[in-house]
Amino acid sequence: MSKKSSTFALAKVFLNYHSNRYMVIAFTTPLPIEGFRRLGGNYTMVMPAEGQIVDCPEAEILVSTFDYRVPREMIESMPGLRLIANFGAGFNNIDLDTCRERGIRVTNTPQPVIEPTAELAFALMIDIARRVSEFDRTIRAGQAVFGVMRNLSHSLYGKTLGIIGMGRIGQSLARRAVACGMRIIYYNRHRLPVETEERYQAVYTDFQTLLQDSDYVSLNLPYTPDVHHLIGKPELGMMKRSAFLINTARGAHVDEAALVEALRNGIIAGAALDVYEHEPAVSPELLALENVVLSPHTGTGTWEGRITMCENVTDNILAFAQNETDKMNIVI
Repeated sequence: MSKKSSTFALAKVFLNYHSNRYMVIAFTTPLPIEGFRRLGGNYTMVMPAEGQIVDCPEAEILVSTFDYRVPREMIESMPGLRLIANFGAGFNNIDLDTCRERGIRVTNTPQPVIEPTAELAFALMIDIARRVSEFDRTIRAGQAVFGVMRNLSHSLYGKTLGIIGMGRIGQSLARRAVACGMRIIYYNRHRLPVETEERYQAVYTDFQTLLQDSDYVSLNLPYTPDVHHLIGKPELGMMKRSAFLINTARGAHVDEAALVEALRNGIIAGAALDVYEHEPAVSPELLALENVVLSPHTGTGTWEGRITMCENVTDNILAFAQNETDKMNIVI
């Protein structure tokens, strides 16, 4: 039995065993149940099958996932809802205004996503620079031509990485890039402490200078309406024609139509994307381009990361139940 199938078989047994308990937790998405064992027998967990819509009016706690919208109608369908424990660092999938009106707490899981997301950002950067996916396609299609001056790509060593959003994920990416011999510049809402800059040999700069000076630009900031289309046609035009854009944050940070135009016309050299503006839909124009690497929003998608995220959700639920707000990852 595969790891995935055994996980969900276990979920079925566990949920049946703990049925008819006093606090009801509804899930929007099937999750590995071993990450919730510490909840014990004080909770009834209602987990839908893959593809089903959550329908649990009696829920007091909702465990939502970052790819599942929680609009006003869903929140209002659960009159006793007291906590939304989001599975993910982001929370733009949740109608926070309705939660504020109802006095519903919202938590997230920022810590477990740091290393997996930075790891994927670094992998995508290497992939687009060294043309790994492109070469894999040509070899499989029988179209590869070997030769000393063929199949050339670009090195990361000695290049400048511009990080937009130098929080925990950005710093984790910087740690990997420094080990690879890259120079780090960053743009942040607030400048980091000097000791943090020294740790990553990072130089604080303004947004325009970062775009102009970077060989690789990585987006590692949370999404809010203020940063919608942070990267559009004017910003892409500021970048070097030899530069690459890496996005493992949120698709709406980038004007996808402007990006397609820039990739087609050589305004920038390439892009590596894990997120998309109209996700889960991916622009057909992006699919047709060779100078872009595409990944299906897998930044946090490791088995280890998923279990740890479930355990972090459990931490938030237990702290909420015990009124220990200082131990919760509180959004609102």
